[in-house]
Amino acid sequence: MGEIFSIIDQQTLVSLKEHAYESEDLLQTLLAKYPSLLAGDQINPKAPRKWLLVKREVEVPDEEGGSGRWSIDHLFLDQEGVPTLVEVKRSTDTRIRREVVGQMLDYAANGVKYWPMEEVRSFVNQRCEREAINAYTEVDKLTGVDNSWEQFWATVKLNLQAGRIRMIFVADEIPEELRRVVEFLNKQMDPAEVLAIEIKPFVGQNIKTLVPRLIGQTSEAEERKGVSGSRSKRQWDEASYFSEMEVKNGPLETRIARRVLEWANSNVTRIWWGQGAENGSFIPVLEVNGEKFLPIALYHEISRGRPAIEINFQYAYKKSPFDQLSLRLEWLRRLNEIPGVSLPADVIERRPNFPLLALDNEAAMAKFLSAMNWFVSEARKGCPAVHEPI
Repeated sequence: MGEIFSIIDQQTLVSLKEHAYESEDLLQTLLAKYPSLLAGDQINPKAPRKWLLVKREVEVPDEEGGSGRWSIDHLFLDQEGVPTLVEVKRSTDTRIRREVVGQMLDYAANGVKYWPMEEVRSFVNQRCEREAINAYTEVDKLTGVDNSWEQFWATVKLNLQAGRIRMIFVADEIPEELRRVVEFLNKQMDPAEVLAIEIKPFVGQNIKTLVPRLIGQTSEAEERKGVSGSRSKRQWDEASYFSEMEVKNGPLETRIARRVLEWANSNVTRIWWGQGAENGSFIPVLEVNGEKFLPIALYHEISRGRPAIEINFQYAYKKSPFDQLSLRLEWLRRLNEIPGVSLPADVIERRPNFPLLALDNEAAMAKFLSAMNWFVSEARKGCPAVHEPI
């Protein structure tokens, strides 16, 4: 058993001895309450990971629309929207040596494919409601950006689609067999990460200290995945967004995106530019009497690798006047007047998208801008000013 020392009031040296966890559930509870135990500064020293707990005991289906076949101990998201699956075992559990690896790979393979994004979002909302905190504020604190809710979840969705996830095994002690497997998998898998974290408890004289230590992040794996820098967020602006689009997608889609931005600059309050490491985006933000509307988002890549416009019904329906079903259906009807666009009726609480190229002619662009002008008008009519009582 190990031993560490703490100096109290610069006078008393206290010996803290390594102590076993009383139960696996205790370690799981500590992680849920104190996510910083996941050693985000060790995972990425240049851009320490911060964590948002989605849920404990998240069900993982093995088919589309299926019920949970498995259950992962924790699901977290970091500030770049990377889903982080955490499986906790005590070192005394013999499954930690081999069986846990197969379990984790099952969770990851099926979670990436079958987790509905709406359900993941709802888990965060439900947890925040239980804890009496604001889910939107929690996401803003995580990302360090105001009004980042919609952009954040779009990034989470893209990460899942790309298989950009992180798998972490947590225990009081990581056995050598698991250590070798983790280092091997982390070196071979890309863009996924596979890591292990030892969280050793030390106890003495009514003091309890937890010491996390990262395992699996070899220098070879760091170099191969670019952990130190290439995955850091990038602050986009108008110049960088359109410069990248011109190179990636060509002049036609660049011209269409500029037309949408021109409309936005004349009709909304401001433009929020994304912070994706590789995928640029912008969101027009309409502020009406203290309320914020984010009706659409434009991405470099979302629809089969091409630029797309995302329609934020899911965000709009939480706010008056678009909490009225009739108004969302009318917005949908107007969007479906665009030639080549046919969004089904069941999207009015979700975030459907259509390719930017759908607006490659004046008739289509006119229909789109008409639908957007209608949205702005309804938002301004339906969100009256709040007056202080006299």
